[in-house]
Amino acid sequence: MSSNSTNVPCVIPQVVSNDTPAAPATQTQPRIIQQGEVSGKPRFLVDSKSPINFNSGFDKKLLCDGITFTAGQACVFSCTFCYVADILKANVGLRQLRQQRGLDWNKMVVDIRDAAAKARAQLVDGKGKSKYNDLTDTRVIFASPLVDVAATMEHVRVTVDICNHILEHTHWQIRLLSKSSLLRQVAERIPEKYKGRVIYGLSTGTIDSKLAASFEMGTALVSKRLETVRWLQDHGYRTYAMVCPILPQTDYNAFAQEMIGAIDVAKCEHVWAEPINVRGPSLTRTAAALRAAGYEQQAALLERVSNDKAAWELYAQATFTALAKVVPHDKLRFLQYVSGSNKAWWEARKEQGAVMLEHAKPEKKTALATTAEATEVNTAA
Repeated sequence: MSSNSTNVPCVIPQVVSNDTPAAPATQTQPRIIQQGEVSGKPRFLVDSKSPINFNSGFDKKLLCDGITFTAGQACVFSCTFCYVADILKANVGLRQLRQQRGLDWNKMVVDIRDAAAKARAQLVDGKGKSKYNDLTDTRVIFASPLVDVAATMEHVRVTVDICNHILEHTHWQIRLLSKSSLLRQVAERIPEKYKGRVIYGLSTGTIDSKLAASFEMGTALVSKRLETVRWLQDHGYRTYAMVCPILPQTDYNAFAQEMIGAIDVAKCEHVWAEPINVRGPSLTRTAAALRAAGYEQQAALLERVSNDKAAWELYAQATFTALAKVVPHDKLRFLQYVSGSNKAWWEARKEQGAVMLEHAKPEKKTALATTAEATEVNTAA
């Protein structure tokens, strides 16, 4: 839980449409408003007092110094490997919303109402003075652990507003990650004087746009993401690479060469990489999507490693080894969950870029743990 978070009791939420009068929201009856649609999904606005999480756990992935922000809880995009539904499954309010409306998680968009204003409120005191004005405090804040920061132009606007509040009231750096070519619009809307404090990344685990589209529904084509990264680099913006999720390959060395050939590693500050991990039914969903799109070989390879721990470990090791051959070790940050059986192998390769993670221990959940800030800490798993 963030040191700046506030627990809000969760009961069955009051769900209304944006054109229906509703009783005022109270602490015991949070209001959820339906406000139109986005990309064919109903959009809901929810209350959360803490878009900024000061204790997210993402520092373990070296993406930030433990601070994150999010402007939503359910994304416009529908990626089969997404972990958000699994880590927010204890959110009683959202579960009640899905049950009332008969919606699967990937069939709705959930944004935080007035997210930018609430983020600013976390950064200033009652007199509007900055609470984090130490010139030496240049920590990195990451966005977003729950939703894409640039899925639509409305999300671009909110992301820019939050970033500008952070840039004005702190000396932090901001790391943004997206699967949308609209990330360029974020960069162009942040004042030039802050240009050196924002780091941009677009994620993909393949350079094949058609393959990616089979399990990353609604996202920008990979070709457009790569085009956006090149534009950012050519115009002097700070960038990093996020190569994930990486599917099992028939030739890992060829994959690594092809991927790095599409990314100007020299202009990337770091290169994160990660195999596709087990998160609820994510692997089953991804294999089914691959097969439905005609990628039978890729589906079969994924199913083989998902049902065999030894095969899974070989897949992860082969992926790392191939990337370590082509990415400078001081730039590579390969994320790998470890246990007693494989810890020694990965420990020996930390100097080559292996970042060892541990699975989070299950926490007891109650009806009170319902806000984004109460659950976001678990995304480090």
